[in-house]
Amino acid sequence: MQQYIEFVTGNPILALVWVGLVVAIIASMVKQKTAGYTTVNPNEATVLVNRENGVFLDIRSRDEYRQGHISGALHTLPSQIKEQNVTELEKYKTTPIIVVCKTGQTAQDSANLLKKAGFENVNVLKDGLISWNEAKLPLVRSKNKK
Repeated sequence: MQQYIEFVTGNPILALVWVGLVVAIIASMVKQKTAGYTTVNPNEATVLVNRENGVFLDIRSRDEYRQGHISGALHTLPSQIKEQNVTELEKYKTTPIIVVCKTGQTAQDSANLLKKAGFENVNVLKDGLISWNEAKLPLVRSKNKK
């Protein structure tokens, strides 16, 4: 115990960094456990879609969606979810929904909003389309509409 006290008094900035890291890790774990959604990897997501008739919900911009999206993915903007303008999703309230964004970060907020809106089985694709591409799974490109 004496060594810890000496370390903290001799290195206050480094000790604060360690405390900050521990608090951040604990906060992240608490947030993950209390979130209204589940984080799934690409394999788990495909199982949800294939076995439980789940649906992918792509929340990227329209241009990003057209450049390449998961086959059968629905497209909705985060602003529509925030405004609760998701009437086309109402029929999926009881089926698994996998929210997809580019990196998996923006999808978390949208997933929480969907859960609050009454969707029962909301999931987030871990690391978004980055993990989908790393797993070498296919993307569909939309034809340009003129």
